[in-house]
Amino acid sequence: MNGRAWTMNDIDGIAALEEECFSDPWSRRLLAESFLSDRFYGVVLEENGTLAAYGGVSVVCEDAEIQLIAVREMYRRCGRGRAILEDLISIARAKGARRIFLEVRVSNAAAQILYLKSGFRGLYCRSRYYPDGEDAIVMMKEL
Repeated sequence: MNGRAWTMNDIDGIAALEEECFSDPWSRRLLAESFLSDRFYGVVLEENGTLAAYGGVSVVCEDAEIQLIAVREMYRRCGRGRAILEDLISIARAKGARRIFLEVRVSNAAAQILYLKSGFRGLYCRSRYYPDGEDAIVMMKEL
């Protein structure tokens, strides 16, 4: 594993990075509720004591869904996102998932390239999926 499992002590740092990275961030409450779910698994990656990246995946039976991935701007394009993605895929596989899904903004080309290089393929588009009206591409990888 590249990172380590979330702890409750990480929630404030994750929430702050959510706000830094996204126009529609998860709230502290939603992050904490996810942490308490027995189907959710979160991973954080630290660099010199700083939260560099995090991600979370939910696993239900044979399906997993990557719920969130974020990388602090100064650590982007340096392999941290790929490391978190690999951890989430490994967790999903270990928990018995046979497929893993995610949604990505149509404007997020960097993330789409990462997912394609990691074996995901586009399935379809969800029109006006995000609160600002942007579409999402639903992607899937067989495990």
